[in-house]
Amino acid sequence: MKSILVLGGTGTTGRRIARRLSADGLPVRTASRTGGDVRFDLDDPTTWGPALDGAAAMYLLEPALRPGVDRRNRIPRLVSEAVAAGVTRLVLLSAYGVGGADDSHPLKSAERAVRGSGVDWTILQPDWFAQNFSESFWLPDVRSGTLAAPTGDGRTPFVDAEDIAAVAAAALTEDRHHGRTYQLTGPAALSFGEALDVIADATGRTLRHLDVPAAAFADRMTEEGVPAAAARLLTGLLVDVREGRGATVSDGVRQALGRPARSFEQFVGEAAAAGHWA
Repeated sequence: MKSILVLGGTGTTGRRIARRLSADGLPVRTASRTGGDVRFDLDDPTTWGPALDGAAAMYLLEPALRPGVDRRNRIPRLVSEAVAAGVTRLVLLSAYGVGGADDSHPLKSAERAVRGSGVDWTILQPDWFAQNFSESFWLPDVRSGTLAAPTGDGRTPFVDAEDIAAVAAAALTEDRHHGRTYQLTGPAALSFGEALDVIADATGRTLRHLDVPAAAFADRMTEEGVPAAAARLLTGLLVDVREGRGATVSDGVRQALGRPARSFEQFVGEAAAAGHWA
């Protein structure tokens, strides 16, 4: 039986997609550099063929930035190999705002490759994940009580990864999403300070957002081992929040699923109950 291949299958979105597909009784395989059902490494094309074998649909994404890696050609090459191997449906996790980025943005070439693949495709462009507060980048800062970021009072509509997974699972299994690009956001834009207030109310913790200069933030990241190029990219995205870019709320979740996006308050309530900030 043909299967659905989920790249990054142990990550924030991948494991949620796989869980949904498995719950529906669908044949799904997770792939990642570590863990998952099959090993897959975008830096190692020898791992691609075994992972693609028997796959009819694939969820694909670019992993975290690593030094010395040119990301511009990896997804296009993978798309070509996937189609040649028999994959007939592609769902790409891109990022909010890629449509307005210049051609040097690595996800631009990924989107072009998927759109030009000759098979069914869907592109997801999510905003900042709400789970960054509970599972990823900002969790250590939240636990410490102070989240330092160069965002000022700028707002952004954090999107719940559960919504991203729900849209991805639908796109992997339903014909009606072919040729669609969904901008995925939460239902309301919040500042980092406001987001921390919601978490504080749910957990009883004392939390604050500390606005810091962009250069100092980038320097701190590089001191912690983040590659300089990645530090500059992330800092620039946070400065965009400060300057009001990317604050627009989209109805992509409703377009794809016929229901509103989950609120940040819903996400926080569930994350708090699960003990993420304990």
